[in-house]
Amino acid sequence: MTVPKTATLTRMVLPTHECPFGTRAKAMLEDAGYQIDERILSSREEVEAFKEERGLTTTPLVEIGGKEIGGSAELKQYLVEHGALAN
Repeated sequence: MTVPKTATLTRMVLPTHECPFGTRAKAMLEDAGYQIDERILSSREEVEAFKEERGLTTTPLVEIGGKEIGGSAELKQYLVEHGALAN
């Protein structure tokens, strides 16, 4: 039996704006066959508190295997390096 690939994706979805980088990261994870624990930041206050708590300047944040991968650009690099996404 294969252990499912899982990832945590924390991304911003505000009432008037959905972060395109978070949307891209979610699509890449889905395309690579990951089960996603999606954590939605739904207010500007939640976004700012999350960034401050984690020492980030932007969202989204992807974590795989307990390791911070980064945002969508870092995720793409990670997936290419691990053979889960074509370059």
